[in-house]
Amino acid sequence: MKPIGVFDSGYGGLTVLKELVNLLPEYDYYYLGDNARAPYGPRSFDTVYEYTLQAVKWFFAQGCPLVILACNTASAKALRSIQQNDLPAMGSEKRVLGVIRPTAEVIGDFTHSGHIGLFGTEGTVQSGSYVLEIQKTFPQLSVTQEACPLWVPLVENNEHHLPGSDYFIRKHVQHLLGQDPQIDTILLACTHYPLLEPSIRKFLPEGIKLISQGEITARALQEYLKRHAAMEAALSKGGGRYFFTTGHPGDFNEKATLFYEQPVKAQKISLI
Repeated sequence: MKPIGVFDSGYGGLTVLKELVNLLPEYDYYYLGDNARAPYGPRSFDTVYEYTLQAVKWFFAQGCPLVILACNTASAKALRSIQQNDLPAMGSEKRVLGVIRPTAEVIGDFTHSGHIGLFGTEGTVQSGSYVLEIQKTFPQLSVTQEACPLWVPLVENNEHHLPGSDYFIRKHVQHLLGQDPQIDTILLACTHYPLLEPSIRKFLPEGIKLISQGEITARALQEYLKRHAAMEAALSKGGGRYFFTTGHPGDFNEKATLFYEQPVKAQKISLI
């Protein structure tokens, strides 16, 4: 087997995997959540890089020639270093891709006002990666960021639908729009946040678009494989989906269904 590897610090990448499977069901997929060391958002650049590199090496050892970092924090803090410093020594046929660039390359197509808002983890916001990548393709856009440190715990503890979560959601929505009232498009720059979309919409004015990354990432991968025939030919196509976690498999299986919307059965592995 030569599956596509999909990595996240926890569960959020399952929202991306779900869209990959919907659009490209013929491929085999390995999903790994580093739940034992999640969340990555508050961790330093060096730590996120170290953890992400360990995961990438694990995927390569399992036979995955292509790894998708379905984690905004890992994409922001580790992807470039891995691509530039580590991949050349691992083999020219291996690739690691992220979720930031594909999103940044199309986000400008959604806005009419030219003003974009972004909800993300502390790590993603502090990195400035989205602002840099968006400006490469759409230098005319104004991008306003808002870090939402409690949103991931709300989702992972299955409390995001409870009335008490509304305070934390409304607070960040109002603060973002207070910084730039002309925002007409908001990017959910964390793969956990699609589960919060109904709650976020309650506090948004009508007409503001909410953009999730799953479908964008899936379409970007589809186009990537069309352009890279050797990689496409190398991938195995048995339609298998395999799940791994560094945490407790029982906990993973229970919470993963919130994100993947199907039952999963994970195996425990160690990255150390």
